[in-house]
Amino acid sequence: MMAGRGVPSGAAGGPARHRPVMLREVLSTLSPRDGEVFLDGTFGAGGHTRALLTAANCRVIALDRDRTAIALGADLVAAMNGRLVLVQERFSNLDKAALRLGFDALDGVLLDLGVSSMQLDQGERGFSFRHDGPLDMRMGGEGPSAADVVNEWPEADLGRVLSALGEERRARAVARAIVQARLESPISRTGQLAEIIRRVVFARPDEIDPATRSFQALRLLVNEELEEVARALHAAERILKPGGRLAVISFHSLEDRIVKTFLTARARAASPSRHQPDVVKATPTFALSQKKAMVASDEEVRENPRARSARLRVATRTDAAIPADDPLAGLMARIPSLDRTRRR
Repeated sequence: MMAGRGVPSGAAGGPARHRPVMLREVLSTLSPRDGEVFLDGTFGAGGHTRALLTAANCRVIALDRDRTAIALGADLVAAMNGRLVLVQERFSNLDKAALRLGFDALDGVLLDLGVSSMQLDQGERGFSFRHDGPLDMRMGGEGPSAADVVNEWPEADLGRVLSALGEERRARAVARAIVQARLESPISRTGQLAEIIRRVVFARPDEIDPATRSFQALRLLVNEELEEVARALHAAERILKPGGRLAVISFHSLEDRIVKTFLTARARAASPSRHQPDVVKATPTFALSQKKAMVASDEEVRENPRARSARLRVATRTDAAIPADDPLAGLMARIPSLDRTRRR
């Protein structure tokens, strides 16, 4: 899974021009107007943020948990003359970040999920097996690393994570191979882990690298990415003003399932209990612009293959009060997480 937020490597070895994914659709959905305030929860290389600021005389609060992305955005902050504020923060705390800056209601929130190609291209970050480096994978640098997980977790837990988060068909075999390999020496490099996986997962020449799904699972786990998505959706619901627009770009079925489940539930009036038929139905907190996710155009996919798996879901905040229930509780309980494993 890869978002279009990073700076992909060019053919000549240098950075290529950044291509924010589904930019036209995002701008159409958020429809920025002068004086409005938006929050980009996933700044990355700043492509979507720059486009919002160019489209109208609006303001943008941009978040990223990666300190490198924040540092690289300094020139854009300077160029925008006070219209852009960059904050190193998880997007699950987007409402708190806005409140700290004095904004208690926003006109729009954008979430471009996944890992940026900028992170993938830095071997020392340990996100990708394309560039050998320390087995890290942490976006913000805090918490257990991928090396901690593969060297310390029980085989059964490893297998469960690889199956649930990576949809790896041979998850148990990969977990067994990891445990056997770490008995000989700690697994500390991305290339080392990739080779262990390739010994037990085979792929035809036209298929993705056998290590892809396992690396994805570890990255999702270490960064608590799916939990972050769930929390961010609730945070956006709290901070958007009536008429405020929400746009979420996902790149993987697990992410998209969370977004779809939340927005579908919040756009549907809750049915009263059959035991209390006189209870008034809860008013939907979101109105869906369309039921199905938007996908990138064929032209965009040809020009930017990273957009191939992108799915954009959009919704508009109503003036309804937020219900007490959590429509994601059941789904998230089935997803492996660092916290639940530590409590075992």
